[in-house]
Amino acid sequence: MNFRNFWSTDFPSSVVVFLVALPLCLGIALASGAPLFSGLMAGIVGGIVIGSLSGSSLSVSGPAAGLTSIVLVAIKDLGTFEIFLFSVVVAGALQVILGLVRAGSIGHFFPVAVIKGMLAGIGLILILKQIPHAVGYDADFEGDESFFQQDGRNTFSEIIESLNYISPGAVIISLISVLILVSWNSNFLLRFRFFRIVPAPLIVVVVGIALNAIYKIISPDLVIGAQHLVSLPSYAESGLSAFFTFPDFSGWQNPKVYTTAITLAVVASLETLLSIEASDKMDPARRSTPLNRELQAQGIGNAVSGLLGGLPVTSVIVRSSANVNAGARTKASAISHGFILLLSVALIPQLLELIPLSCLAGILLVTGYKLTKPSAFVEMFRKGYAQFLPFVATVVAVLFTNLLLGVFLGIIVALIFILITNFKKAMILVSDEERYLIKFTKDVTFLNKAALRQELATIPENALLVIDATQAGFVDGDIVETLVDFTETARSKNISIEIKGLKLPDKALV
Repeated sequence: MNFRNFWSTDFPSSVVVFLVALPLCLGIALASGAPLFSGLMAGIVGGIVIGSLSGSSLSVSGPAAGLTSIVLVAIKDLGTFEIFLFSVVVAGALQVILGLVRAGSIGHFFPVAVIKGMLAGIGLILILKQIPHAVGYDADFEGDESFFQQDGRNTFSEIIESLNYISPGAVIISLISVLILVSWNSNFLLRFRFFRIVPAPLIVVVVGIALNAIYKIISPDLVIGAQHLVSLPSYAESGLSAFFTFPDFSGWQNPKVYTTAITLAVVASLETLLSIEASDKMDPARRSTPLNRELQAQGIGNAVSGLLGGLPVTSVIVRSSANVNAGARTKASAISHGFILLLSVALIPQLLELIPLSCLAGILLVTGYKLTKPSAFVEMFRKGYAQFLPFVATVVAVLFTNLLLGVFLGIIVALIFILITNFKKAMILVSDEERYLIKFTKDVTFLNKAALRQELATIPENALLVIDATQAGFVDGDIVETLVDFTETARSKNISIEIKGLKLPDKALV
């Protein structure tokens, strides 16, 4: 490790990721109906264990919002949290197997437009979901990404509701936080060494704590109450032993354990592959992560998390985006954030509980903007509708559903455009008086059957038709059958047929 680069880039980035991860770990545990410590444990394992084993330089793993509904239902179905932990261990083993059988190659089939649309959609979600926290309204848990919320509201109604509970003190802190973050990287300030070394989010947190302390002296009405500060689980009575919960292996006879494990393994693997592809797209060095190794790393991480009482983990796009935007260069940042999370929760919980959620909201608002800049939409628009429409469809679908469903819908739109393109460009028809040429420009399949029939229907009586398939590497059986059928029509219309690069059954030859 280059320690000079570590202290100048990766360590400051790890601090930023820690500040983002802390409330998310707690919020996701709360939404999952699990002990708060389970979210923290998952974040620690995601950073230290998966960060060490992963081949990704910038991805950060931890508890994922996309799994909250699965976890919530599973805990109720299995009866106890301890039996659920056993299913997390089994899910981890299944992910290792998926990596060994090279299932990670699925990640290479996600279209670029869909990945970029997912990033932009997540950026919009971050902005919209953090507005209530920025104004001091924290009814919804941190890390919620779904449009329809557990409290019966949706993303937009939550914003409207938050306007009835505006806290002026929180608004001031969030606005100052955004101002600091935006101005910190200006060319004017970067001339000074201090602004190049100290991460802006750390200053945001310090300023937020200081402002709340000043409120108590000069204007008690502005003071931010405990409900709008980071809240950690207490282990004052039982000590750090409360940090660990161990799985109940007696549940091995319960078939629901394995159903839950398979569900977790599949969903966590898909979300990981999506996040890894997105992280690689954001990587300034354009490095490529070995996906099968990533599945194995995630599997080991989930097994360890389950054994220690943690929630299931995946590679998480919000933390990964914060890591990239903070300037991380290697996976030392992800690993360090795990250690910072562990040490902070164990040693300085009282200090962490002074952090206003509004200043953390400021960090996520700026992160969201960087993911969904207007320039990203302009860039995709210039690439043409075949790229722009799947991109926009993914953005809208992610925003109004959730990450996995949104990406699935985006892929469907992308496939539609692939089919349309293939439909239009697989063959051409040209004519010269009574001579006609149908040329297959690439592989032709049953998808092109309707188009071929339309072209053949235009061939007049007494014409000469040349069918050139020399450039087609593959001709589907449906296409061959269509040509065979046409030969019967050709005889009755006195159409002569010459075929190049393709052999029809002898009975079809004219």
